[in-house]
Amino acid sequence: MSKVKETCTIVSQEQIGTGIFSMWLQTKEIAAQAVPGQFVSVYTRNGSKLLPRPISICEIDREQGRLRLVYRVTGKGTGTEEFSGLHAKVTLEVMGPLGNGFPLKEAEGKKVFLMGGGIGIPPMLQLAKEINGEKMAVLGYRDELFLNTEFEKYADVYLATEDGSAGTKGNVMDAIRENGLKADVIFACGPKPMLRAIKAYALENGIECWISMEERMACGIGACLGCVCQSKEVDEHSNVHNKRVCKDGPVFKCTEVEL
Repeated sequence: MSKVKETCTIVSQEQIGTGIFSMWLQTKEIAAQAVPGQFVSVYTRNGSKLLPRPISICEIDREQGRLRLVYRVTGKGTGTEEFSGLHAKVTLEVMGPLGNGFPLKEAEGKKVFLMGGGIGIPPMLQLAKEINGEKMAVLGYRDELFLNTEFEKYADVYLATEDGSAGTKGNVMDAIRENGLKADVIFACGPKPMLRAIKAYALENGIECWISMEERMACGIGACLGCVCQSKEVDEHSNVHNKRVCKDGPVFKCTEVEL
């Protein structure tokens, strides 16, 4: 599987939450190669911003050669703010697919937790579509919900909100406990405190667990070491206990990384 840089055309874009946007892109090669858990680097149209913005892949339409990106605007003057103002037929330079994906074979014939928190929720949707078997999507929000109804087509959905406005009051681990849920395999993406709690739960209960790390990436191809995380093993590239999230990940077996 090789990454390519290509000019993609925006098919559609809509706002689906406060600061949350959903964009479909027409691609030539990236959609055909992409797998759940990978990401793309999207270049801004502003020449002063040289580095692309990494955005996880939410959905893949291989038949029509399209990718769906669901992203959060991170502030004024950012690349994501620029993207949010674009409309259909505008083109963007995109590099991908980047990183590795979730190991779908590990979920065959097993009960699976798909756990997403905040902007870690979008990459779990394509995963929900492609895994065969019993799937429980456990989704954690601060308050406002997004994408949750789309998961209902592919998995049993359990919600957790910090303010208790929907589902369980608390986090994804609270939702698991409150609903008495059990699984053989966990696939998760979200902020580090959430992943830390999931890893502890998985180790305590002897559950296989893969996590997708959210780190601020710069180059997206493993050259700059701007997105390293601590690992158990020594990295061949830097000779320290680091792994590059963009190159070695973003998906890791939870026992590979320190959180």
